[in-house]
Amino acid sequence: MRKNKINSALFGLAVGDALGVPVEFKDRDYLKRFPVTGMLEYGTHAQPLGTWSDDSSLAFCLAESLCRRYDINDIGQKFVQWRNEEIWTPHGSVFDIGISTNQAIHSIETGTKPILAGGRSEMDNGNGSLMRILPLIFYIKDFKIEKRFDIIKDVSSITHAHIRSVLACFIYLEYALNLLNGKAKWDAYKEMQIGVNRFLNNNPICSQNEMDKFHKILENRVGDYQLQVLHELDEGGINAGGYVLDSLEASLWCILTSENYKESVLKAVNLGKDTDTTAAITGGLAGLLYGYNAIPDNWVHVLSRREDIEKLCDELSIKYNID
Repeated sequence: MRKNKINSALFGLAVGDALGVPVEFKDRDYLKRFPVTGMLEYGTHAQPLGTWSDDSSLAFCLAESLCRRYDINDIGQKFVQWRNEEIWTPHGSVFDIGISTNQAIHSIETGTKPILAGGRSEMDNGNGSLMRILPLIFYIKDFKIEKRFDIIKDVSSITHAHIRSVLACFIYLEYALNLLNGKAKWDAYKEMQIGVNRFLNNNPICSQNEMDKFHKILENRVGDYQLQVLHELDEGGINAGGYVLDSLEASLWCILTSENYKESVLKAVNLGKDTDTTAAITGGLAGLLYGYNAIPDNWVHVLSRREDIEKLCDELSIKYNID
């Protein structure tokens, strides 16, 4: 089967992830001196060339569940199987897992319904739902925005239920949907801003304070402060840690300030800190934007379980009629 938008998104995500794994937690100053320019091996997690992390594992679990149907309980059980039975791991073992994700999976395992498992406090705003949410776009693509939001909220809430994490996933997928529909980079971004702002203004799903957290992305003025526009910031204004808002801003910034897949994901990795997740989130968007053929062949060729990922893409394509 020829490569389509699903291949572009999932391989884009996994390749970005694998680029970042060997240098996870390295700071920006280190990566200025020793920048990542291609696939590396070993490093932080002592993993072979082309190894992806929990970011891709959980995205693949979500995709595999969606190949059957949309079922929030089945998605939750896939996450449990990943942690306990090590399905969708690159080499048969889980070598990285976020604290909030681990706690949520433990809750599911001990009887909590998946929709109630995710943390709801302000401290539960890591990037663990944003990193895995992209495959959901192929299920929700034809729904109205209100239904899209409700489904995104539920799937994020399996591990991250605070409204900030939900909004980050919502904004990310609204932009991804515009790219999926063939919109150019800037047109897709402007349409996302208009659509999300309209939705938030017409639906009281969160406080004004929460909406204001996203002002750099949505370009809304906060009080009398000078408006900061995301794509106008230099690298020094971008954080790349594990906080969900930082991850969303960093990934969108990488897309908006780059001209191709390779530049986007390498820029993401070289921001430092949570390198695999920033590059995975960026890579999924860059794949949708530039297409599968824009991902360097030598990066795809060394990717762990490449044939299994291709099979998953084929199954998801058939299920959701993606040519």
